[in-house]
Amino acid sequence: MRSMRFPTALRRLALPVALLAFVVCGEALGCPNCKDAVDTSDPDGLNVARGYFYSILLMLAMPFTLVGSFGAYVWREMRRQKAAADSGEAAAPRHGP
Repeated sequence: MRSMRFPTALRRLALPVALLAFVVCGEALGCPNCKDAVDTSDPDGLNVARGYFYSILLMLAMPFTLVGSFGAYVWREMRRQKAAADSGEAAAPRHGP
């Protein structure tokens, strides 16, 4: 099997991009608002941090809620169609020997 080779321009660009990403990512400390809100121990700051916490939980739960709701709808419709097919099959007169 032939090995895959990257174009020369891509190889020349890969090292500087990787170094830049490494340098910039070292400065990403997370959410500065949450950090500052927790550092100040006043009740308003803690309420802001609590609000961020619950909004993050909501955002994490949303994909599971959407996929679960869609899956439940499809499952219910399949059950309904199968029940309709079974009852239609039982009510239909049989022809033949």
